[in-house]
Amino acid sequence: MAQRSKRYTALAEKVDREKEYAPDEGVRLVKETSGAKSDTTVELHLRMGVDPRHADQMVRGASVLPHGTGRNVRVIVFAQGDRARDAQTAGADVVGAEDLSKRIEGGWLDFDVAIATPDLMGQVGKLGKVLGPRGLMPNPKSGTVTFDIARAVRDAKAGRVEFRVDKTGVVHTVIGKASFSEQALVENLSSLMDAVNRARPTGFKGVYIRTAHLTSTQGPSVKLDLGETLALGGRSAG
Repeated sequence: MAQRSKRYTALAEKVDREKEYAPDEGVRLVKETSGAKSDTTVELHLRMGVDPRHADQMVRGASVLPHGTGRNVRVIVFAQGDRARDAQTAGADVVGAEDLSKRIEGGWLDFDVAIATPDLMGQVGKLGKVLGPRGLMPNPKSGTVTFDIARAVRDAKAGRVEFRVDKTGVVHTVIGKASFSEQALVENLSSLMDAVNRARPTGFKGVYIRTAHLTSTQGPSVKLDLGETLALGGRSAG
């Protein structure tokens, strides 16, 4: 077992591991136990009831957090002509087409979100082996393949987060920074839970979300009351 620091151990003692905390209590506790000198990220981890080995049980989506993520998001766009100009006006960091593809093939990956117009996906698809494993591949389901480039760029810059269930059946995502107010974090959590609920696979039977935990990057995990957390998203777990 990994040796824990005295700082981590002291913070972990503030968390009752047998208790399920209401969302506002959980957020307050995560802020109290973040403990690091830097402004750490607050993460949400959902253990899902789906089996990601089946394509019809894949959970994937996105949410624009009302209070953002607390970090500067670097956005690139694959577009040409008027839509390239729209992307630049909306604040994209880099805009291009074949030139941008070659730059990425050369090893450049200094960005957080990639957006593309549908007509350029044939070209972008060739970058799948590079972008896919890093979660950077544009995808229609997450809103990053679209002709409405300006909106996609603004959403990404404003705090749009994508989520996807991993092969172990867990969704890992972020809801902001430890420096955010409790209200801001709860509202971001509410927005994200709504998006996860809406991403429920059609026809899925059984318990959709099994557990929910919050944690800061270097802090202990806090288990949330599932019923109250699901209520933030406006739907039930069943």
